[in-house]
Amino acid sequence: MNKLNLNKSDKKLAVLIDPDKHDFDSLIDLLNQIENVHPDYILIGGSLVVNSSTEEAAKQIRSYSSVPLVLFPGHFTQLTSQVDHILLLSLISGRNADLLIGQHVLAAPKLKELKDKISPTGYMLIDGGKPTSVSYISNTSPIPADKIDIGICTAIAGEALGMNQIYLDAGSGAMNRIPAEMIQGVSKSIDIPVVVGGGIRKVSHIEACWDAGANLVVIGNGIEDGAEIIAPLVKFRSRNN
Repeated sequence: MNKLNLNKSDKKLAVLIDPDKHDFDSLIDLLNQIENVHPDYILIGGSLVVNSSTEEAAKQIRSYSSVPLVLFPGHFTQLTSQVDHILLLSLISGRNADLLIGQHVLAAPKLKELKDKISPTGYMLIDGGKPTSVSYISNTSPIPADKIDIGICTAIAGEALGMNQIYLDAGSGAMNRIPAEMIQGVSKSIDIPVVVGGGIRKVSHIEACWDAGANLVVIGNGIEDGAEIIAPLVKFRSRNN
């Protein structure tokens, strides 16, 4: 069962919030904009959260918004009960054992407490045209964007390991989004949902990901750093909701 209520037929949208980028006032301002977009989920977290601010930000978001809140943890210290769901990420595209299972072992007692919120997720880094925080912090090389066969085989392996969904990520601030051919190849090869994020800055990018087979598209920097997407995104969502 997919605890995110995410299905292969879905075309959903999530907004990712990095708690390190916001104080209380700027977070509320961002939430005001997000509410107009009507996302299906709000994700919170990041590969580098230095202020231990995840739990407090999650409390603020939950007190302000009724949109399901999903933790996107970059480190086990970010685990919190102040969310509706937790993406338990295993970095299956790299060979860093710490992010495949090591962090999970350290977090095991907490994970047991939070087991009803956990959704195991096969996390795959795809080259977005430049080094990103997540590739640097994880000390892994992303899968080349044109190596569709490697992406497909990695996703199939993730599904076989029992992942609830596969998350294809070009990384925060990626120069390029994930090619439609990669999304389509992965989506057609597995029976679990596909999440896509990184480098998505326009409504047309979201639609292209959906058309290629993404079941959930995550937009982060496109909202936080590029307010020009807000108005067309609000208009688009109002037409399609």
